[in-house]
Amino acid sequence: MGKKSRFRVSRRAFIHAAAGTTALAALSPLPVPLLAAEPPRWPVGCRDSHLQHAGTADCWSAARRLGAEVLEVNVAPSLACEALFHPSRKYSLATEADLATLETDLAGSGCRIAAFMMANHLDERLEEELEWARRLVKAARRLGVGVIRIDVVPRKLSGDSFLPFAIEACKKLCELAADTPIRYGVENHGKITNDPAFLEKLFDGVGSDKLGLTLDVANFYWWGHPLSEVYALYERFAPRAVHTHCKSIRYPEDKRNVKREMGWEYGKYNCPIYEGDIDFKRVIEILRRAGYRGDLCVEDESLGKLEKAGRAEALKKQIRYLKDLQI
Repeated sequence: MGKKSRFRVSRRAFIHAAAGTTALAALSPLPVPLLAAEPPRWPVGCRDSHLQHAGTADCWSAARRLGAEVLEVNVAPSLACEALFHPSRKYSLATEADLATLETDLAGSGCRIAAFMMANHLDERLEEELEWARRLVKAARRLGVGVIRIDVVPRKLSGDSFLPFAIEACKKLCELAADTPIRYGVENHGKITNDPAFLEKLFDGVGSDKLGLTLDVANFYWWGHPLSEVYALYERFAPRAVHTHCKSIRYPEDKRNVKREMGWEYGKYNCPIYEGDIDFKRVIEILRRAGYRGDLCVEDESLGKLEKAGRAEALKKQIRYLKDLQI
């Protein structure tokens, strides 16, 4: 037989250690293994298009003024980042020099890019879209951006022909990110992808974990799903979520829990998240249970109702609100 391990624990030492653990458990309202565990806290930010409302000279000081830790950056097919602004330069992902400039400015900004955003026209120009995505995946990998938000919206096709097209198009997109940590987040957006049946068929048909969801919290409600049913939809799709859009609606009480016409009176009733019908504390709990590891991104489509001077304060308040709900 080999030598006995010098790390062997005696029976008496084991009993003393076990007794100490039992005593600690008795003093604590939580099981001992949970004492060190903390709920995940996700970074909070906004879409880059909101930065203009901060009234600053550049987008980075705008992010700081609003309290944004992360940004969703809209990228044009040319790879220009048109909503990022600076008094002496424009931002793009098109060249090595462009990437180096953005990388340097990001490093000193105090925030980071959580997601790139593509406004896709897949069924109108698939080859161009794939080339755009290929270049964007490369840039995202260079800058450490883990998510690309995409549109899967019919613009040319209609009826039953769109689903099989969308599945094949998304398979091709996923292939472009196959050897990277990057995932796509198809947004539940518009008529088609707010339909849970379509979303399920799309995810099942593509069959790749590279295709996730940008969970737009208000869009299921906008589509017409009653408020009493949207939380079940969040629970159903939260395991797919890689990114979020956080916005809300405040409907009249008699319209909240009935099936409404798609988009019914949205312009009239959309509002900041702290005024809306959707319980974001409950949304956060659902995302936590699902193991979500992304960000919370404010997308306030009600800002146009406010005076210009009040828009920055509304954005700042919403970002702070989402931070505080995680405490």
